[in-house]
Amino acid sequence: MSDVRHVLVLPDRDAAQEAAEALGEQFALDEEPQLVRDALAGEDDAEDAQWLLVLRDENERLDARELDEFVREWDGWREEP
Repeated sequence: MSDVRHVLVLPDRDAAQEAAEALGEQFALDEEPQLVRDALAGEDDAEDAQWLLVLRDENERLDARELDEFVREWDGWREEP
């Protein structure tokens, strides 16, 4: 097994929470995605934060293209490793 992770970047907390719920419905995840606030450099205001969903994919079952399409529904993107 490897320690493969996918990072989905979303524009705000609401989008990240909605996407996290939908991920479980659309993809067979072994565990819940980790929700992380990523403040932009030099910004303290929550309005200026992106939210990350970190998905562990040890068995490399998740398709990167499908995740790209999925996260675009919330105006987000998947970070390339």
